[in-house]
Amino acid sequence: MVLPLSVLDPLLSRYAQWLALPGEATADTSDEDPDDVVLMPMVLRIERREPPARTALLEAAAAAALAVCLDERCAPEGEWHEAMHGWISGRIRKVTRRARGAHWEAVQALPGITVEVDGAEVRALLPMRVADMPKELSRLQISGSELEPDEPGPIRSGVPVLWLNPDVPMSAGKSAAQVGHATMILAAQLHGEGLDADLERWAADGYPCAVRQASPETWADLHPGDDPETAWRKSRVAMVRDAGFTEVDPGTVTVLARWPV
Repeated sequence: MVLPLSVLDPLLSRYAQWLALPGEATADTSDEDPDDVVLMPMVLRIERREPPARTALLEAAAAAALAVCLDERCAPEGEWHEAMHGWISGRIRKVTRRARGAHWEAVQALPGITVEVDGAEVRALLPMRVADMPKELSRLQISGSELEPDEPGPIRSGVPVLWLNPDVPMSAGKSAAQVGHATMILAAQLHGEGLDADLERWAADGYPCAVRQASPETWADLHPGDDPETAWRKSRVAMVRDAGFTEVDPGTVTVLARWPV
């Protein structure tokens, strides 16, 4: 498998700039036309009678977001390159919508990648302008994606763990977007360190990861504080800090992502 790793290059510099901002800072979007916002839609399959387990759904979302970024069609000569490169070079935004039945089947025809984990399915789509969303996507609801907390099993050895902030309640939809950010940041960091072989092995396995709610003790132990560079270099910990557009305050660290060491 030859991954289009160059697509991650803009994310490396943006991540460094983002971490250097004050904790409460967020982007100024006052002059932004809402129709021109480019985002990655993520569709969560949540059937009415048999909803998926929350943890499995988040793990599928984390894998799907990265899988679509590193699909071979995102290579410089690929049909998806322009859309993916433009999105990663700008503001990294995602939106999650829920679907069931025929509506879920309909979005399978849209450009993207579907990942299944323990029966839970998520489709991450090629980034697009809000104004360009097809009806198969725009008709899906954003709200109503909440799922009951579950009790996941032991963490599989050798996979990255995405720890959710224990002090910040988030809906399943919001959490799905955040863990999707986390896998992208992990991949960019690995590429930046020249650890492409590790990234290729992860890709060959389908980008498996574990999503867990951190205990206050685990969160405090892993949190990079004001030295994220050292946290990555020594402990392979990266963090997702939210811009604060929905559900959480600007600058909130939502996920701590740890690559296995």
